[in-house]
Amino acid sequence: MSQPRVLVAPDSFKGTMSALTVAEALTAGLTGAGADVVSCPLADGGEGTTAALHAAWGGELVRYSVAGPLGDLVEAELLLVGGRAALDTASASGLHLVPADRRDPLRASTFGTGQLIAAAVAAGAREVLVGVGGSASTDGGAGALAALDEAGGVGGAALTVLCDVRTPFELAAEVFGPQKGATPAQVAALTSRLHTLAGRLPRDPRGIRRTGAAGGLSGALWAVYGADLVSGADAVLDAVGFDERLSGVDLVVTGEGRLDAQTAQGKLVAVVAQRAARRGVPVVAVVGRRDLDDAGVRALGLREVVEAGDPQALEAAGAALV
Repeated sequence: MSQPRVLVAPDSFKGTMSALTVAEALTAGLTGAGADVVSCPLADGGEGTTAALHAAWGGELVRYSVAGPLGDLVEAELLLVGGRAALDTASASGLHLVPADRRDPLRASTFGTGQLIAAAVAAGAREVLVGVGGSASTDGGAGALAALDEAGGVGGAALTVLCDVRTPFELAAEVFGPQKGATPAQVAALTSRLHTLAGRLPRDPRGIRRTGAAGGLSGALWAVYGADLVSGADAVLDAVGFDERLSGVDLVVTGEGRLDAQTAQGKLVAVVAQRAARRGVPVVAVVGRRDLDDAGVRALGLREVVEAGDPQALEAAGAALV
């Protein structure tokens, strides 16, 4: 029997394990069971996007002290590659930076992300890629706009926002607010605030897909700075040469922390499955939690879904797949 060739291409398990940790655990299990493994940790605009792009492009990782979601200073990372920069909103304004007992959806701000974008421009970047998944905020990007205004704008730099969802601006609080700790009353207040902000922006982001990513940050950057809003998963997959890596592969193993209805809205697992299907390569998803029925799994084009929530379980899952 020939040795199966497996491409391991997971996202991070948000807030618990990086894509690299997930890939290493799966690879250990698969390799131990006799598979020939190619490891390719990925991201879709959320946590780990800068790391994935750094692995693909090289460049210099620089750390900056910026305001966290509630104003406390945090260390955030910026990738500089020639005249290009990339950053994760999660690095400066991520939900994982706020302990569960301190979450405050009405206060949480993207100011630090704006500071990081300004730092990229100050470092000479003419193009800034902003990964927008995993934020703690639903401020409609108001914080980031304030920080950029203080810094004098983006100086003509082009902004590309790597989005992990297709949600429009006005639905950001309704769809994502509960995940960030918002009560029903707070969701209503946040939604009202988004509508007010939208009416004050140079362009109205309501009704435009992807403008609701990171609690409306993507929409604010689109409205004020003409940012290009793109699929984060597609951008990262293109950067790492994912389609070329599929050559000669018998199986793709991908994964994310939670498989649910939002997965189909531009999340990495869905895009990986679509691309693999074009090459006739089956895909298995190993996830921390499955909240999707069999019909939903079939619609994504997945052959199988396996739940595994820690490195030991991931290694065992990898071994079982062979």
